[in-house]
Amino acid sequence: MPGSSGTVGPVSYTLEVLQSAWQSVRRLVRSPSHSRRFEARYNLARRSMLLSAIAVAVIVALMLLFDVSVVKFMPARGTASLWPVRIFTDFAKSSYVLLLLAAILGALVAIAPRLRGVSRHVLAAFGIRIQYLFFSVFIAVLAGEIAKAIVGRGRPFVGGDANAFNFAPFTRTEAFASFPSGHAVTAFALAFAVSSLWPRLSATMWSFAVLICISRVVLLAHHPSDVIAGALIGAVGAMAVRYWFAARRLGFKVRSNGAIEPLQGPTFSALKRVAREAFAP
Repeated sequence: MPGSSGTVGPVSYTLEVLQSAWQSVRRLVRSPSHSRRFEARYNLARRSMLLSAIAVAVIVALMLLFDVSVVKFMPARGTASLWPVRIFTDFAKSSYVLLLLAAILGALVAIAPRLRGVSRHVLAAFGIRIQYLFFSVFIAVLAGEIAKAIVGRGRPFVGGDANAFNFAPFTRTEAFASFPSGHAVTAFALAFAVSSLWPRLSATMWSFAVLICISRVVLLAHHPSDVIAGALIGAVGAMAVRYWFAARRLGFKVRSNGAIEPLQGPTFSALKRVAREAFAP
């Protein structure tokens, strides 16, 4: 608890940090309580199946007709002039994105004991949104890694030829980790999650995700069908996590028709006030 000077002792501070982290975990794993969660779940299932059916058709068509011709048209792997593309594509590296989001969550938990009243509620609301971003990417990436290990598709020109059907299932090596594209999974999960919370950023985030997919093909890290598969897993994964949060009334609301919409989040000015209070001497 704060002392008479408004400071928090080391032991009390540590206990409050642990308590804040525990409360966050409890909110995430509690039983769903939203009365319209069944409508939302139906919408999730319907949209996921529709997206999957379209994506599977596109993937099969790409494998049969375009994968080989597209990768043959790309510059040779390691082309020096592609250094800007190599830098850009790393912005969707899952480890970087997850570490950044985890660091933000850690910082929010760390400063929570310094806040009281409205400021603490504002921080909690913002924290829920960062949690949604983190778990959207994490769950989608986990699903993508499982798919990679099972499918075992060779990357372009592994074995010497441009072969769209070079598979070695359950071969967990980098050479046979082409399907799906992990960068595409991360980019589309992040794009869907950010767009769900802040719709005004939709055009920017979806453009970013598409450019990441193009970069993976240009760098000969993946076939076109690999990035489509990654996009599907990323988007559906983020959709599933959004349902999880909405069913527990965390960051989202469910309308009568089952549509999920973001709750009104803290404004930038409110977050600035929280930051000033958190870091005040």
